[in-house]
Amino acid sequence: MIVAAFLAIVVSVPVGIWAARSSVVSAIVKPILDFLQTMPALVYLLPAIALFRIGVAPGIFATILFALAPGVRLTELGIRGVDKEVVEAGQAFGASPGRILRQVQLPLAMPSIMAGVNQIIMLSLSMVVIAGFVGAGGLGGEVTRALSAYNKPLGYEAGLAVVILAIMLDRFTGAFGQKRGLHLLKKLRSTKKADA
Repeated sequence: MIVAAFLAIVVSVPVGIWAARSSVVSAIVKPILDFLQTMPALVYLLPAIALFRIGVAPGIFATILFALAPGVRLTELGIRGVDKEVVEAGQAFGASPGRILRQVQLPLAMPSIMAGVNQIIMLSLSMVVIAGFVGAGGLGGEVTRALSAYNKPLGYEAGLAVVILAIMLDRFTGAFGQKRGLHLLKKLRSTKKADA
């Protein structure tokens, strides 16, 4: 799950930034994301098993495809949602597009980006059990073992572990995104007051 979520974040955030900066890329990416989001989770395992056979690799591959869409969408939404006046102020001071992206747009879009990261993690966790059916191991493997042996205590234990992990990661990513965004907004406000 960690590997799949990390790879999904590594792919989705740059694609989301690219889509936010180019209308053509956004128009191409949107139907692909719609397709990925409407596909049932179990269907992702079919091409994954065909490519990688049974084991960890098909679980990672299917999880990346399943979790990718919200990261791209929320990153694009966050970058597009940054106040145009702030971007224009950076351009007026002669900042390059790359610097504006790094120092203005990304920090201000951080709550939205972190919401996307949060969704990627949650969707990856929801795929853990399904990936367990193809031998991915981990908590999903424990749930699968509990189902096959009709072992209720093991099933409850593994299920609760997934839920607790999901709640912890949800709180962590939510708090991180809010802190980063609020910190930059305070900084910008203090700069405006000093200029006035």
